[in-house]
Amino acid sequence: MLGIIGKKVGMTSIFDENGKNIPVTVILAGPNYVTQVRTEEVDGYDAVQLGFDDKKEKNTTKALKGHFDKAGVSPKRKVVEFRDYEKEVKLGDEITVDQLFNEGEFVDVSGISKGKGFQGVVKRHGFGGVGQATHGQHNRLRAPGSIGASSDPSRVFKGMRMAGHMGNEKVTVQNLKVMKVIPEKNLLIVKGSVPGHKNAYLIIKK
Repeated sequence: MLGIIGKKVGMTSIFDENGKNIPVTVILAGPNYVTQVRTEEVDGYDAVQLGFDDKKEKNTTKALKGHFDKAGVSPKRKVVEFRDYEKEVKLGDEITVDQLFNEGEFVDVSGISKGKGFQGVVKRHGFGGVGQATHGQHNRLRAPGSIGASSDPSRVFKGMRMAGHMGNEKVTVQNLKVMKVIPEKNLLIVKGSVPGHKNAYLIIKK
C-alpha cells in the first residue's frame, strides 16, 4: 500500500484535450516526513508512520517532541500510519507527491465528511415526505411516518432510518482519476469531489 497525507484546498474545473470541462479537487499533498518505521520483529507488523503540516513547538507535548526529534523532523499536526508500505524508506525521509503518483492513475481518498448536525429523514435519508400539503395538512409534510408494527414485535427494529446526527464520519471515495501532478507546489489534482471541508486532512492511497 502506498499513500500520502494531504489537505483539501478546494474545487475548480479544468479542460481536457477534447475541450470537455471536468470538475476537479485540488489537494495539497505533502511533503510528508517519515516519523517512525515499524517492523515485524519489533512491533509485530510492518508499517510506516508519516507526518504532515508543521505546528509550533510550544504547542507540542514533550513526549511528541521527543518522538519527532528522534526522526529529525519538526513537530507535525497530522500523523498517520500506513500498513505494509511498498516503498523503501528510513526515518526522516521526505516523501513528495511526484514520487508516488502519476497522471492517469487512480487513487482512493479518505477524510472526515462535513458535519450537518441533527437532521430529519428527508435530508438524511431522502424520504419523500407525505406529498400532499393541503386538506388540513399541518405539520406532517417532512415527518417519517410509521416506524414499526403493533403488539408484535412491540419494538422498533434496529437500523430503522430515522432522524439523527448526520455527517462528520469517515468517508472513502474510491477510484478518483489523477488529472494532474504539480510537484513544485506539492499539488495533486483529482477528478470529482472528496470528503471534508476546505483545509480538511485527507489520506490519499494508490
